[in-house]
Amino acid sequence: QVQLVESGGGLVQAGESLRLSCVASRRADSAYSVGWFRQAPGKERAFVAAIAWSGGGTNYAHSVKGRFTISRDNTKNTVYLQMNSLKPEDTAVYYCAAAPGSVVAGVEDPYEYWGQGTQVTVST
Repeated sequence: QVQLVESGGGLVQAGESLRLSCVASRRADSAYSVGWFRQAPGKERAFVAAIAWSGGGTNYAHSVKGRFTISRDNTKNTVYLQMNSLKPEDTAVYYCAAAPGSVVAGVEDPYEYWGQGTQVTVST
């Protein structure tokens, strides 16, 4: 079992930046990929970005490409999501999730472990 805890959310103005962190409670027994998803009010949860165990493979949603950067520090069991040039439409609860293997999936199915989420609010 892997427990994930997100942090770093908050209230910012449009154009500002935030960095989210996702810490795993323990090192997994095997390689796993980590993804970030978000759920805005009244909308379904949507893929944001994912990164492979090695950090060499990444995947981004079109809406965040060029603004968000996902990275990981396996020595700290931590994955980061650097969010720049934030827009009001980025407002959502952000979740991190872990999937066994190295596929950087852009859908929820492979992800077995989920965090509780952290709120990001971007004002105009």
